[in-house]
Amino acid sequence: MTDKISNSRHPDLSPEEERSQSRLPGWRREALRTTLWLVPVLCVVVAVVLFVATYSIDQAAYRGDFGLPWWIHTGSADAGREVLIGIAAAIITVVGVVFSITILALTLASQQFGPRMLRTFIRDLGTQMTLGVFVGSFVYSVLALGSITTSGPHGTFVPHVSITVSEALMVVDIAVLIYFIHHIAVTIQLPEVIARIAADLGRAIDEAFPAAYAEYWTERGETRGPTPVELIELLDTQGVTVPAIRSGYLQFVGYGQLLAIAEDTDSVIRLVNRPGHFVVAGRPLASVWPSGRASHVADALAKAHITGPQRTLAQDPVFPIDQLAEIAIRALSPAVNDTFTALTCIDWLADGLSNISGRYLAEGVYRDRRGAIRLIELDPSYERMFNRAFDKIRQASRGMPAVLIRLMDSLACITEYTSDREQRYVVRRQAEMILRVAEDSVAEAEDLDDIRERHVRLEAIATRLDSGAGARRTWVRASPRERSKNGRDHLVAGAIGSGRTS
Repeated sequence: MTDKISNSRHPDLSPEEERSQSRLPGWRREALRTTLWLVPVLCVVVAVVLFVATYSIDQAAYRGDFGLPWWIHTGSADAGREVLIGIAAAIITVVGVVFSITILALTLASQQFGPRMLRTFIRDLGTQMTLGVFVGSFVYSVLALGSITTSGPHGTFVPHVSITVSEALMVVDIAVLIYFIHHIAVTIQLPEVIARIAADLGRAIDEAFPAAYAEYWTERGETRGPTPVELIELLDTQGVTVPAIRSGYLQFVGYGQLLAIAEDTDSVIRLVNRPGHFVVAGRPLASVWPSGRASHVADALAKAHITGPQRTLAQDPVFPIDQLAEIAIRALSPAVNDTFTALTCIDWLADGLSNISGRYLAEGVYRDRRGAIRLIELDPSYERMFNRAFDKIRQASRGMPAVLIRLMDSLACITEYTSDREQRYVVRRQAEMILRVAEDSVAEAEDLDDIRERHVRLEAIATRLDSGAGARRTWVRASPRERSKNGRDHLVAGAIGSGRTS
């Protein structure tokens, strides 16, 4: 940790990073996103607002302020009631069907992909919008039905505009139903599920490890006070441990809140856990130095750490890695024996690890606006993420040459994107373990030769990169500040091994 922790972050951040550290929106957004009620409630609100608007138009026409086109008139009050009752009854019936299909899809997902995949289906905006459109249409039709009156200053009131809008919404509902059936049929397919999780992994990587970002502030940020190594020694010898008060998976850490309280109390905080770790009540949550500040910091630590019964995507790029590995392990189990699904997971894991290999992972130190270190967190570990991706798949693929060959090919691909010898050491170690598994479990000599050939190819790539033979550059997405220079996304080229961006 001491080698990487010297690459510190400065508080004068881009607007995007400042928003992510100054408050706690991420876990709230994730919690609201992973619900089936938020979007339907918003659609109901829109339906009520729409009805208020159309009812006002109907009232104005009823008073004779203006006339309505011939195609809007819907007949008598009884005819209007029949139309609205038929629409409302049909919609509520279809809503029941939609809910039944959704529950069936969730049940199949739980059995085939594992219970942790349910969050991916619940977060699906297409399903949420379908439920919302149908519920909103039903509420609108009921409101229009209740507005019909037989007694009024100008006789019977029939909301012709509202009834016409209800009929238009019915047409929209039919189109949405067709879309939903197609959407569910596509969503429950394994390649689509895996691709969605891989997309979540890509977004988590971009959020946790912004390309060319940490180094930008390392070079330009003002620093003062003790070094990270000196502070770690003080925290270990003179710091006070603050225990956790709640058990659960750490879902979100308010780094901005902790940085502010540390600056106000003139203290240094070292966090023990990262988002995704399981926190046990009574076990160490953080350490604080000087010891006299611990009582003031304890409340802020409790408020800044959000725990829950399960992991989320907020600040936890390892979570989608574990999801892909879980699907691959299930596919390789004797009960399923689906080799091609495992190969698909390996391909997407290789894509994510290649992306991570081109990023700067050293972001363990946060400084205040004067440049003094105030917050130290557990370093993100390339080795940890890499092993989480491939260890269990390797262990489950004994005696499966096709899977072992794909694993070795994927490692060779990732090696091309590694940025230093330490990362290549992690890849080589995993490749050697795969080779030992193959030599111990693969009986066919030619299959074993294929695996050995790919291992030799990987070693050649790693040796070439270690020796610096041939100039090679990796392309990574620019930081938010760099993208703002020209108002659009562009790419920044970084020399591998040099540790600097051009």
